Amino acid sequence: MARGQRQAADQQRALTNQYAADAYQRGEGIYSGLLPGYQDLASGKGYSDAEKAATTNATMGGLGATFDALRQSAANRVARTRNAAGFNELDDELARSQGREAADLASQNQFRFANEAQRRKEVGLGGLSGLYGVNQDEIARLLGLGPGLLQARAAGRGGFGIGFGPGGLSFGYRG
Repeated sequence: MARGQRQAADQQRALTNQYAADAYQRGEGIYSGLLPGYQDLASGKGYSDAEKAATTNATMGGLGATFDALRQSAANRVARTRNAAGFNELDDELARSQGREAADLASQNQFRFANEAQRRKEVGLGGLSGLYGVNQDEIARLLGLGPGLLQARAAGRGGFGIGFGPGGLSFGYRG
């Protein structure tokens, strides 16, 4: 190989190595930015305590407002007709109904909180598997999840959903 060719080859190799080093640095920057987020999601924490409290307050507050309006309507009827017959029974039934509805909403909220924690864990595991190039089933088995759980849950997506984000509380149907 002639001296000029060797020098040109060395320059080309140095340039290629520089491009590779730059690409590696960019990749490391992206990787180091994504890794903590995926690890946090994979921990399965779900909603924060503040998000849970906001969701609970929003759902229970709406329920309270509804039953307060019904009680006010009944009190207005008593005032309008000057006949309190049946008011106490109605008030008792409203209290029982409100208790049943509050219990149902609390149960639904707990179910949503658990589902969100599981969903976030699945997203985190999926992200980590993309970063590490590891099969999701392997990660799931390492974390003690049943085989195929992630795919089964992903295939079974649908139903009613609740979320809390920058725009506030949101409800919706996932079809």
